[in-house]
Amino acid sequence: MTASPAVPATTRATPPRFTSRLLGPASIWVLVVAQAVLWTVLRSGGESVGSYLGQLLGAEAVLLMSIGLVLISTLPWVEPWFDGIDRAAIWHRRVMIAGLVLLAPHVALASNPDPSGAGPALGVAGILGLIALAAWAILPRWQSIAPAPVRGAVLAVRDVSWVRAVRSVFGGYARWRSLHRTTGLFLAAGFAHGLLDGTAFHSTVLRWSYVAVGGVGLAFYAYRELLARYFVPLHDYQVDGVRPISAGLYEIALRPLGRRFDFVPGQFALLYLEGKDGWHRHPFTISSAPHEDVVRVTVKALGDFTASIPGLIEPGMPAVIGGAHGRFDHRRGTQRQVWIAAGVGIAPFLSWLRSAADGDLAHRVDFFYTVKGAAPFGDEIRAIAQRHSALHVHIVDTGVEGRLTPERVLAEASGDPGELSVFMCGPARMLGAFQAQLRRAGVGAGHIHREYFDLR
Repeated sequence: MTASPAVPATTRATPPRFTSRLLGPASIWVLVVAQAVLWTVLRSGGESVGSYLGQLLGAEAVLLMSIGLVLISTLPWVEPWFDGIDRAAIWHRRVMIAGLVLLAPHVALASNPDPSGAGPALGVAGILGLIALAAWAILPRWQSIAPAPVRGAVLAVRDVSWVRAVRSVFGGYARWRSLHRTTGLFLAAGFAHGLLDGTAFHSTVLRWSYVAVGGVGLAFYAYRELLARYFVPLHDYQVDGVRPISAGLYEIALRPLGRRFDFVPGQFALLYLEGKDGWHRHPFTISSAPHEDVVRVTVKALGDFTASIPGLIEPGMPAVIGGAHGRFDHRRGTQRQVWIAAGVGIAPFLSWLRSAADGDLAHRVDFFYTVKGAAPFGDEIRAIAQRHSALHVHIVDTGVEGRLTPERVLAEASGDPGELSVFMCGPARMLGAFQAQLRRAGVGAGHIHREYFDLR
């Protein structure tokens, strides 16, 4: 289904914006390589190759995990370094996992014939704690990781009484987040183990570089846990309404009690809501326009809290909004754009459309919204399209038309793929497939923009 008449498209393309997207990851690689070179140059001839390599890998693990703590510090300068705090969160997970992997050969190779009294115990506590936290972080996504035969076996036993009891104790986002905040403590234990038992620290340069690396990571951890609350701007709001949109989809409206919350359309915010069972913290994409009297977020019932919103959240309940994040902004695109939304991924596009309701878009847009059945917000989106000659809306009912494909998107958008900017928000698996096929079709890597649901 399409809306709005066709207009001539401007074909001028802006250059890809690689710098901010690659600067952060490149910096990580530079630090890892620089530390390896430093350890190689300063190696003492009296240290065995195996033991020295094991200690180097341990130092690299500390470096990577320290970087991981920096990336989740929520400091403002981290966001542009990685082209968005959601991308920084992805790299946080990557470096933490890489650090854990390096600990395996570290344990196998590193040795100290004369260990300190506390060093070995600190090392064991650090490794076991980090492994446990990593396993707990992966478990909610186990169905996307485990092979099909394993998935069937797990599903068969997960409702056994004792399994349900374990899930009730360890399950839930709030418990996960509370214990995940101990990551820095386990890293501190491992860092102290290395400082006490490392035999490679005959070199003052190596010792102090190790102290600097671990110290920086732990300093950022301490900032986030102890000081960030005093520096991050918080805005007092209250729930104005909870509106059901469709099955399992809700829109929460929040009204300011004091200073208004400023944001750019397409951004998300950390929202603290007091429900009937206490306070809840969750990142939500903003779906309203900045000029509206209320801030609106669109919520899909996917987790423990979001599935319980109708029974927990009522008008008048207090809410707090923490700083806006994200760089999902169509103004960074070319003069010909494709927007793709799937399911609750409609949220940032609603903010864009509602913000443009009183003006005209500066570029041609083909907006594809894929959903099964009647499209939530469909009437509102069509009404906005009638006021914008450059906006072409394609609402795809997958129950009738089948799944949206990259081939259909490119065919209906027409023109040279190299001149397109594509903005996507929806399920990760779908967007990953679209990104790969759009790249093969000629859309530039720097012209493909995704919002990631990876900040927890």
